Amino acid sequence: MEDLPALAQEIGALTGVRCTDVPQRSIGGGSINRCYRWLTDSGPIFVKVGPATAQPAFAAEADGLHELRAARAVRVPEVLATGAAGAAAFLALEWIERGRADDACEQRLGEGLAALHSVTAARFGWRQDNTIGRTPQANAWCADWVEFFRERRLRPQLSLAAQHGFGRLLAGRGERLLEALPGLLAGHSPRASLLHGDLWGGNWLASVTGEPVLFDPAVYYGDREADLAMTGLFGGFGAAFYRAYEAAAPLPAGAALRTELYNLYHVLNHANLFGGAYGSQARGIIDRLLAQAR
Repeated sequence: MEDLPALAQEIGALTGVRCTDVPQRSIGGGSINRCYRWLTDSGPIFVKVGPATAQPAFAAEADGLHELRAARAVRVPEVLATGAAGAAAFLALEWIERGRADDACEQRLGEGLAALHSVTAARFGWRQDNTIGRTPQANAWCADWVEFFRERRLRPQLSLAAQHGFGRLLAGRGERLLEALPGLLAGHSPRASLLHGDLWGGNWLASVTGEPVLFDPAVYYGDREADLAMTGLFGGFGAAFYRAYEAAAPLPAGAALRTELYNLYHVLNHANLFGGAYGSQARGIIDRLLAQAR
């Protein structure tokens, strides 16, 4: 267990505010780290806590939040501090009170995400690696999207899947899919857009004023359709969101096929993190994609 008073002291030293010795309460929903609402003499803050080995991942997450915040497209929590105390690492953020996500809020989210994606880079990737869940995510810059998605996204996940016992289920099919990628993405030349990178329904909220807020990113510059694809993987986004995004930034032809391809990355990652039926789900996606490639 983490030394909560030591964490409070270190957070206070870095932020200049006095924290209570222990957090007010735990925040549910996280499957990897522990999250708390922590009281300070300047109001509550959000604190994510993990083992000391998580400090580089928390630092990369903080940098990703800075990158999203600088775009001024969608509200992102302010990073207050990141560091370690004893055997625990932490990330301290601005506390944003949760409100109700109505159609107006989802419309703002769709418009804001389109604005975020209008921020572009000359190449695909990012200035540092980060994580997708607990899994390392390689972001070395690459001029070609097909190469980036094959070598930085799918191949590492397929290699991990083989290590985790999914080799017989996925190996041959996975290699054929990697070879088929140029054909599946033929004629598609996306810009390198600023992406949240892990945009499922649990990584956004509506504030009490109805403002959408993004958090828990896995930032990189890539095809904007990769963010849109993940919004449909686990739900959590309504029709108003999609209408607003499409009105602001219509998707090109072939997006449905690419949705399956891009979501394969996240399904493979869930197989590697959680096991279960995700391996079979990944096999189904690969088989459908290979059928399209014939």
